[in-house]
Amino acid sequence: MNKKRIVFFSVLFLFTVFIWGQISLPRLISDGAILQRGTEVEIWGWASPNEHVELHFNQIVYKTKADIQGTWELVLPAQQAGGPYEMVFKGTNEITLKNILFGDVWVCSGQSNMELSMQRLKDAYPEVVQNAKNDKIRQYLVRDAYDFNTAHQDFDAGSWKVANQDNILEFSGVAYFFAKDLYAKYQVPIGLINAALGGSPVESWMSEDALKSFPDAYTEMQKFKDTNLINKIEKSDASRQQAWYGLLNENDKGFSEEKEWFLKDYHDADWSEMEVPGFWADNELGQVNGVVWFRKHINITENMLGKEAKLWLGRIVDQDHVYVNGAFVGTTGYQYPPRKYTINSNLLKLGDNTVTVRVINEQGRGGFITDKPYFLSVGNDTVALKGKWKYKLGTTMEPLQGPTFIRWKPGGLYNKMISPILKYTIKGAIWYQGESNTGNPDPYFKTFPALIKNWRNKWQLGDFPFIYVQLTNFMEETTEPTESNWAKLRQAQLETLSVPNTGMAVTIDLGEWNDIHPLNKAAVGSRLAQEAFKLGYGERITKVSPTPKEYKFSKKKVTITFQDAEIGLKSNNGEALQYFEISNDGKIFQKASATIKHNKVVVWKDKLNNPVAIRYAWANNPLKANLFSNAGLPVSPFEIKKQEN
Repeated sequence: MNKKRIVFFSVLFLFTVFIWGQISLPRLISDGAILQRGTEVEIWGWASPNEHVELHFNQIVYKTKADIQGTWELVLPAQQAGGPYEMVFKGTNEITLKNILFGDVWVCSGQSNMELSMQRLKDAYPEVVQNAKNDKIRQYLVRDAYDFNTAHQDFDAGSWKVANQDNILEFSGVAYFFAKDLYAKYQVPIGLINAALGGSPVESWMSEDALKSFPDAYTEMQKFKDTNLINKIEKSDASRQQAWYGLLNENDKGFSEEKEWFLKDYHDADWSEMEVPGFWADNELGQVNGVVWFRKHINITENMLGKEAKLWLGRIVDQDHVYVNGAFVGTTGYQYPPRKYTINSNLLKLGDNTVTVRVINEQGRGGFITDKPYFLSVGNDTVALKGKWKYKLGTTMEPLQGPTFIRWKPGGLYNKMISPILKYTIKGAIWYQGESNTGNPDPYFKTFPALIKNWRNKWQLGDFPFIYVQLTNFMEETTEPTESNWAKLRQAQLETLSVPNTGMAVTIDLGEWNDIHPLNKAAVGSRLAQEAFKLGYGERITKVSPTPKEYKFSKKKVTITFQDAEIGLKSNNGEALQYFEISNDGKIFQKASATIKHNKVVVWKDKLNNPVAIRYAWANNPLKANLFSNAGLPVSPFEIKKQEN
């Protein structure tokens, strides 16, 4: 071996030893972290095998030694709320952490309604966003990731961020409002570990060993351990989508004709008309997929010129490309986000202007969602956009098969987004999820309690508070008795209260029929906080929703008493109680009468004897359900069946 190669390998060896000898910490234990007060806290990391590690904190030195795998840990004694502190870790290298606080740490998980950021809520809560300035509320945002083969020990990225103007838009809206209420009451730092992903079913957040109790989910997880299969599916999904959009763009007459349809001087006199908002399936075009173009002429006055404008286009199914006077102003790739586009100050002209929207619909009913804002604003001046629009078919397509969404498969999110948190001492967890399980709600009666048990077993912190949001009202209102998967999943959530130290925020009055992501996240966060006051802090709280506690079936009626109804019940609108149903066979339900008597509810139906089941607010959207506590909180929807002797 020549001298150059000897030198190279010598340097490589020394570099390897140096890297191997570095002590390191998980990303959660970093600058700005909030650690749990009032209990022992585990601190851990990695180093060389058998390396000695010291933590210098608050004038005390804590010593430990890495094991033969290079993992080390030590335990801090319980600390009071406060800070900021500095922590110095010493081994062969030295790490200094700054701005460490002790307070209460909450894991915030679930799907899109937990993930929904203040960015999406900034127009609903402008003052909250403007006034965000509390370095005692901090969030660690867990990046979306999955792995079906390995339960990870650390995150690939992430850091603690304080609630201020620079960071607030990244915070989970629900979690932030929850933290605000907790901080207002207790004045202690609140740490939020935001590990949520839109569209995720409950099974994706469970560990592999927990999934063994659910053979279908467990089998599916094993299937997706094959990375070749994942690559094949992803390649197929991408190819299918690319081909579909390629054909759509190639055949779209709005682009292929001599003059593009989005140009201001394009003549649209021969186009058809329809009301916007609305769906083209309800008009002469009928149920088609593909591209439909929309154009509207608006008048701009002199006082609106030379100023930045905002274009509000509600929600559009599925994808849109928007032009003003022929200039592209924005696009949104899927149906759920609100359409809000900025128009440059030099784009609007005096008099006639055109707004053109190219709508792509992959499958189902395409168009503009009703009961959403549609207008153009310049300062305090607005131009209404609801009403007649010209429209024309660009091209038709066969429905596009959706992607596989591998990231939602069982166990994958747990391994990458929950497993790295398990050593981190927490106060409790808040959870907002269930929408993705409404397609088949029956397993949720077992999988959701199993998830709570699973997390508690893995954290080894006992029965820490686990507080969740019951699904809100959604979709069009139905007034006649019917079956509802959303109602059944709410029942599964209600029955999960039998798990010790769980709480449920009832939100059946907070939804929007046309939006699976309702904006009233302040009320949701507040209701979660009330449950936390009770479960996590031992407060005697009356501002929580009543739930059925006991019931008595007789020949003519059913009498129900309620938990958390000590201060009384009421009809929220002063009218007769609605959305009660009764059955004498457990299968066919009929509308029933109900009344409040001494903080109980009595349910009956004339000429119906021997009832065996009753329901309340059993619908996707029981909009007029009006049974509330005197504290102004809705009673949980429920189904009660007579027990056989």
